[in-house]
Amino acid sequence: MNKQLNRISILQSSKIITILYVLMGFIYVAIGTPMLLFGNEKLKILAIIYILMPIMMGIFGFVFFVIFAAIYNLLAKWFGGIEVEVKDITNGA
Repeated sequence: MNKQLNRISILQSSKIITILYVLMGFIYVAIGTPMLLFGNEKLKILAIIYILMPIMMGIFGFVFFVIFAAIYNLLAKWFGGIEVEVKDITNGA
């Protein structure tokens, strides 16, 4: 059974993407913390940027996904949305 994604909810989808980007940003915190604790002055400046990365990634993720979703919705009106194939499955119970 083929289904087509005609529209992406801009605000709701952007909130989820923002959360995912913030979580991915914590990888930078794991890198930046030792740099802050053990690095020289130049390295500590970079470490602060790394530690602030979840906030920056969340902001940029939100803004760019709002733009992406709006463009997708516009293009989906003109050309049709992404098609996926799905199938129904039954529980073993």
